[in-house]
Amino acid sequence: MPDMHQLDQLRQFTTVVADTGNFRQLAQFAPRDATTNPSLILKAVQQPEYAPLLADTVAAQRGQPLEAIVDQVLVRFGREILKVVPGRVSTEVDARLSFDTAATLERARRLIGLYEAADVPRERVLIKIAATWEGIQAARMLEQEGIHCNLTLLFAFAQAVACGDAGVTLISPFVGRIYDWHRKQAGAAWDEAARAGANDPGVQSVGRIYTHYKRFGIATEVMGASFRNVGQIVALAGCDLLTISPELLAALQASEAPVVRRLDPAVAAQAVLPEVHFGEAGFRYALNEDAMATEKLAEGIRAFAADAARLDAMIEEL
Repeated sequence: MPDMHQLDQLRQFTTVVADTGNFRQLAQFAPRDATTNPSLILKAVQQPEYAPLLADTVAAQRGQPLEAIVDQVLVRFGREILKVVPGRVSTEVDARLSFDTAATLERARRLIGLYEAADVPRERVLIKIAATWEGIQAARMLEQEGIHCNLTLLFAFAQAVACGDAGVTLISPFVGRIYDWHRKQAGAAWDEAARAGANDPGVQSVGRIYTHYKRFGIATEVMGASFRNVGQIVALAGCDLLTISPELLAALQASEAPVVRRLDPAVAAQAVLPEVHFGEAGFRYALNEDAMATEKLAEGIRAFAADAARLDAMIEEL
């Protein structure tokens, strides 16, 4: 397709989402949705153009408990993003609550309440929760209340199955972090060319989840996330959604190399697969059997929790 850059080609098959807290960067890529996390918000508030937004929000909430101020900051960024994107924004529950269903429910309801108080309808917000067993059960209850969820830090097939069973709106399987783990494990034996595209372990993981969902009529949307290169993105053309960093969105805009559909719902629906479900014990055992997923889930929660703590410290200074 001459004269059509890869980003526009990709849009023919897949909904493009921007993975950033930097809302001033968004318009040039015209994404439908945007996702944020504590690390992205932290990165944004350290930039001079966003510092006043943080200071103003904190000043307006002075005297409130710290966690209430943090939520106001997250929602303020979300509201600014929603001025630029026509669709939804994902706002994350504190990763330190990843093993506490009740606390996750409380925080999620508060975030939605803040959005609704600012006249943002809940249909435009996805509450982002780590895909632990406790997080998935919180999401199940939130979905029943009409609060839509994005289950993140998803590395294992078992996590995806449990999310589908819980009726969550959307999942974010982490392509790049799966790739990172396998590359590190292989060490000097890693063959980048042989493990690229359809042979990339992160790409294969998302393909398996997508096929399972389409085969069994599971409505949960699959949004590939955490990409390391354009090749991983192009190899997942046809996935329901892909959330992409501004750097890789720019790389897609700069290339006119062909993009073809790789994931097709009609093909997936014909796949011959066993039906799989997990109760709590089965879920925990399957996750434990997957060394990559166990390590990456724990590492991801620690990293998001550390950035949440750094954001807390910045707010306390103000």
